[in-house]
Amino acid sequence: MTPQQSASERSVGNPTPVTNAVHFQRPSGMPVHKYGRYDAVDIPDRTWPEARVTKAPRWLSTDLRDGNQALIDPMSPARKREMFDLLVRMGYKEIEVGFPSSGETDFNFVRSIIEDGAIPEDVTISVLTQAREELIERTVESLRGAHRATVHLYNATAPTFRRVVFRGTKEQVKQIAVDGTRLVMEYADKILGPETIFGYQYSPEIFTDTELDFALEVCEAVCDVWGPEEGREIILNLPATVERSTPSTHADRFEWMSRNLTRRQHVCLSVHPHNDRGTAVAAAELALMAGADRIEGCLFGQGERTGNVDLVTLGMNLFSQGVDPQIDFSQIDEIRRTSEYCNQMEVHPRHPYAGDLVYTAFSGSHQDAIKKGFDAMEADAAKQGKTVDDIEWAVPYLPIDPKDVGRSYEAVIRVNSQSGKGGIAYVLKNDHKLDLPRRMQIEFSKIIQQKTDSEGGEVTPKAIWSVFQDEYLPNADNPWGRIQVRSGQTTTDTDGRDTLTVEAVVDGAETVLTGVGNGPISAFFDALTTVGVDARLLDYQEHTMSEGASAQAASYIECAIDGQVLWGIGIDPNTTRASLKAVVSAVNRAAR
Repeated sequence: MTPQQSASERSVGNPTPVTNAVHFQRPSGMPVHKYGRYDAVDIPDRTWPEARVTKAPRWLSTDLRDGNQALIDPMSPARKREMFDLLVRMGYKEIEVGFPSSGETDFNFVRSIIEDGAIPEDVTISVLTQAREELIERTVESLRGAHRATVHLYNATAPTFRRVVFRGTKEQVKQIAVDGTRLVMEYADKILGPETIFGYQYSPEIFTDTELDFALEVCEAVCDVWGPEEGREIILNLPATVERSTPSTHADRFEWMSRNLTRRQHVCLSVHPHNDRGTAVAAAELALMAGADRIEGCLFGQGERTGNVDLVTLGMNLFSQGVDPQIDFSQIDEIRRTSEYCNQMEVHPRHPYAGDLVYTAFSGSHQDAIKKGFDAMEADAAKQGKTVDDIEWAVPYLPIDPKDVGRSYEAVIRVNSQSGKGGIAYVLKNDHKLDLPRRMQIEFSKIIQQKTDSEGGEVTPKAIWSVFQDEYLPNADNPWGRIQVRSGQTTTDTDGRDTLTVEAVVDGAETVLTGVGNGPISAFFDALTTVGVDARLLDYQEHTMSEGASAQAASYIECAIDGQVLWGIGIDPNTTRASLKAVVSAVNRAAR
């Protein structure tokens, strides 16, 4: 911009040409004429840019509803229960558990968690319904006997839906919302008893495409029926069903709605972003700054198309700024593994805070800066007479301390251990049917790297297998290590606790090890304490190595053993014995 140009004369996307530039962007040739621009919001005195988020919002997980309906293979009842229990353990107090009128699977799941007493008294379950009477009745029926429950009703209000899908007027669309609200109230009075604390949520679907004045008109009409007042809130959820604008425009829409709702003090204003433009997290955070009270989303951004907003990233973003998210992310790998099991979808290794590689630097300069950062933290803590955990975190390239989410520092210090990982992993999988977990690939590639550094030359597939056996697989021909397992037997009591008895050789002496846990592996860790081994499970994976009744199983276990983090592998036709061998492999390596 020349000194004579004012800010209003600048055009974003049309910068002042640089006279000595050599290269110029050319038209893409793509059909940009097909797409319209989003509407700006006339709110010149907006206040959200100056706001800061200083406390956690209310959270609602919709993993069991919005997340589940987007899966190729929707969750089985067992996987649904696993996800529900995880969300409760993490601390979510509002959980959307299904769409009961959509079929028996969702209806029966809602009934099961109510009848099994699986819902803590301070947790509110929510169920979704369309605005049709028979669906509303079935939905409310699913909640019979619940302690805290919310019915979430929605109908589409956006112009395209009014014109193309429903072919209805604004007044007709508004009437659907009003009639649906009235029916929810009538069936709640008829079906639910005094033991149920009942709440209501309404969503003008595709709020991002709905005219602001019409969205407000519909929400006000719904409020007229529900009658929000002291002790009787209404949740108005304004969903970005399809993300259509910049996060700043999304924030403007929330500030406009928050200003114009007549009973704002009795309204919980909820934000439900999707990630079509890749900015759902930013849209949610700016909506909070603009007045939203609550966020709906899914763990790791599960959901339709590009996904719902990611609750893990949002919560950890607060944590990284010194704001308690009021959700426990301290065992991020357990959360990720459970989510992957329930959704049958992997979390990307670069996923913020939770991916396998997010605390690992591969650049030498990054490694040096991280090392110096750790050294400076220790020096600063010593000067202040405190521990490193008691001073402000300040390590380059690490926005949080990996230890705070249950990660060791192994990933951080292995910054140059990736060379040849892909080729090594391919040889083991192709020649020996071993599909090593990513972090074990990193560990073993470092061992191969040491061999190539000391000996030079090419490492053949035969040499790779020889090194692998020597490192992880003690056997009759190479019986190294403190412990060799001969046999094991497990019994389970009526409380589901397992007692494991293992015949083994420990330090050359025949020994019987006994332990108790919530499974054979847990019981084996308990048994190992009797011979002075302090081990903790970090990760566990297994797979079969071939098809058929005689197939071998390969088990991989990552353990923290006396301050070391090590992998072990066990191979056996019996999966339990393979798991025990994997633990022994790691324990023996720690003592090697």
